[in-house]
Amino acid sequence: MASKPAVQHLKNARFSRRGLRGYFEYRDLGIKRASGKKVVAHVIRARPGKAPHGDWHSHDVELQFVYVLKGWVKMQYEGGKPIVMKAGSCFVQPPRIRHRELAHSHDCEMLEIVAPANFKTYG
Repeated sequence: MASKPAVQHLKNARFSRRGLRGYFEYRDLGIKRASGKKVVAHVIRARPGKAPHGDWHSHDVELQFVYVLKGWVKMQYEGGKPIVMKAGSCFVQPPRIRHRELAHSHDCEMLEIVAPANFKTYG
């Protein structure tokens, strides 16, 4: 564990295009390093002009929590109907559940927390 607090401020925030999906940008919140790679937390935001592909996939995780900060995202879980998650909505995806993103608003921004920090994605 880190010997001092992991502090970040929005003013100095950096978003990276390196991440799981090319239509999002990711801001690492420093939790991965602070937790010894037990947990990763990042802010995800929509990239201008990029649309989701809607590919079915799953993650080999113990926990995946998402809180919608701004805008909306439309998700679908295997065997279920599409669900629109709006600002203030949160969802916990069960381990290895197949899912896909169908659409999101241009201003979509989400907080995602995943354990373990280094997880595999299938599909």
